[in-house]
Amino acid sequence: MTPGVRVVLDARPLQAPERAPVTAAYLDALLAAFDAAPLAGESFAFLLQSDLDDPTDRFAHLSVVGRRLLPPTRLLRSGALTVDPFLLGGASLGAAWRAKRQGAAGAVYHAVGGAVPLFSRVPTVVTLLDLAAWELPHAFQRGATVRFGQRLRAQLLREATAVIVGSDAVAVAARRLLRIRRDRIHVVPLAPRDEFRAARNTAGAEGSPGRRSDGMGEDHRAERERLGLPERYFVYSGRYDARHDLATLLRALADLAAAGRPAVLPEEVPWPPRVLLVGAPPGDRAALARAAAREGVSETLAYAPTLEPARLATLVAGARAALMPVVSEAAGLPVIEALAAGTPVVASAVGALPELVGPAGILVEPRDAGRLGVALATIWADDRVHAGLAVAAREHSEADRRTWLDVAWETRAVYAAAGVPRSERAA
Repeated sequence: MTPGVRVVLDARPLQAPERAPVTAAYLDALLAAFDAAPLAGESFAFLLQSDLDDPTDRFAHLSVVGRRLLPPTRLLRSGALTVDPFLLGGASLGAAWRAKRQGAAGAVYHAVGGAVPLFSRVPTVVTLLDLAAWELPHAFQRGATVRFGQRLRAQLLREATAVIVGSDAVAVAARRLLRIRRDRIHVVPLAPRDEFRAARNTAGAEGSPGRRSDGMGEDHRAERERLGLPERYFVYSGRYDARHDLATLLRALADLAAAGRPAVLPEEVPWPPRVLLVGAPPGDRAALARAAAREGVSETLAYAPTLEPARLATLVAGARAALMPVVSEAAGLPVIEALAAGTPVVASAVGALPELVGPAGILVEPRDAGRLGVALATIWADDRVHAGLAVAAREHSEADRRTWLDVAWETRAVYAAAGVPRSERAA
């Protein structure tokens, strides 16, 4: 059995999930899986921001040996890229002290998100969920302070004991962009949260086989009515930043509006397609509303804040399709969860997405409004094409039984390889 180790974990993304929703979702699901299957000898030391509530106290079965409160470096904005590595290096050393005396087989520092400790004497495991800083340097390395911070982060990633990525495509990109050694990269695919598979068995995608109208169908209708959505809509979980190709999406919607309503589309179905954007903070929503107004497609968009997983899963399962127009994507969690809910996908052919989508969606090149518009119109108006993709999505969901418990055990194996001397590992 994989031996339990002391895990020093930067849990700050859980305190402000709206700043990094995928990172927060990853940490929440991983810790919940650890909590559901405790391991003898395993313990956790959490690093938290001193000015925000602690969300880790809900994990009742984790052995938590300490919570170290750190100053709110997020207030420094881009300056945090430079300050955090020094701050976390000292914090990790103190948190891992006496780990073996307290029953652990070793100790590791697990970094998720952007911050990696400097001068840490504890082996470092990094989960790499985002490559945008190096794929899009013109957008994410503006200014001397940011460029220095990202160069420092890249060097720390190269020096990490282990780097976890979610797909083979991202492993290749990490080696190319960051020159991380092949033997230090571990592919641990992500999994959907349980609520998304449960939603597949209840609401069902709009127009798909097996759609139900019982109690959970009522929940779906209630969510739609609360947000002012028609029965047919797309759903998009993303932010208005340089990783996302929302400008192309808005142009595609404007082109579809100008082209006119397809003759095959029933009168009760709106045109152009309606899109629900979920999870964007207020500033992003305001910027997106202004951009939509410039393109003349304001009426096509609806907005929802960050939602708890069950509510989000209900909306995803009831959507005509999930959209992911992006120019950089290393995690693909919204696609994984849409397919788990039995909902087909329209996504950009970048990063992890081609590997994840397979036959259950339509892939287009980023920044190509014409092709994106064709894909949107086809899956929106052509019931035959949509039905085929919906069947493929449901078959994918039924065949893929991976859970966050699988992710947790594979992550624990990486911890053991990084933090436990070879002579002490169990056979």
